[in-house]
Amino acid sequence: MSLVRVHNFSISLDGYGTGEGLSRDAPFGHAGERLHEWMFATRFWHDMVGRTGGGTGLDDAFARRFAPGIGAEIMGAGKFGYPGWHKDPDWKGWWGPNPPFHTPVFVLTHHPRPSIEMEGGTTFHFLGTSPAEALEQAREAADGQDVRIGGGPTVVRDFLAARLIDHLHVVVAPILLGRGVRLWDGLEDLEKDYEIEAVSSPSGVTHVTFTRAGG
Repeated sequence: MSLVRVHNFSISLDGYGTGEGLSRDAPFGHAGERLHEWMFATRFWHDMVGRTGGGTGLDDAFARRFAPGIGAEIMGAGKFGYPGWHKDPDWKGWWGPNPPFHTPVFVLTHHPRPSIEMEGGTTFHFLGTSPAEALEQAREAADGQDVRIGGGPTVVRDFLAARLIDHLHVVVAPILLGRGVRLWDGLEDLEKDYEIEAVSSPSGVTHVTFTRAGG
């Protein structure tokens, strides 16, 4: 069976995966871009946004694991858009006409709407369903490839709580946010299910990988 993976998911030292006060002008709230500065400096990111340069070290090597073998993504409503996006029929996500996913993407929301087909192979489907039911649909769409859980922290936490994630890559950024949405709440003893490795990067972040034990 295909694997369920999380890649490049950044949290603060105090466990927050996004800040407080999310809006159309502040997708990560008061956190700004601080959680993701490590990735913005990589060659992977520069290639994705059509720029030259970028680092090719450890951070780049981890970042590039994002796409290979992925056939579908599941994300939460908070990753797809700003609070209240469901009231805007023209909203098609943060990423412009050619989003970086290039697969079917299943958006978990309390406000389903018709699917949106974008350039580059991305089609957004909007589901008001459970993690397990969403995963069943995503696996069918992935056609034997793996399914990526894209975030935000609430969706990743829900899939972890349901024991549906096989591989989790968390990037701990050396910042303290103090408020926002935390990843680890309610997941006591999660580590018992995984083999865990941690690697520190010269950029200051720590890459922590959780691989399902025996997988």
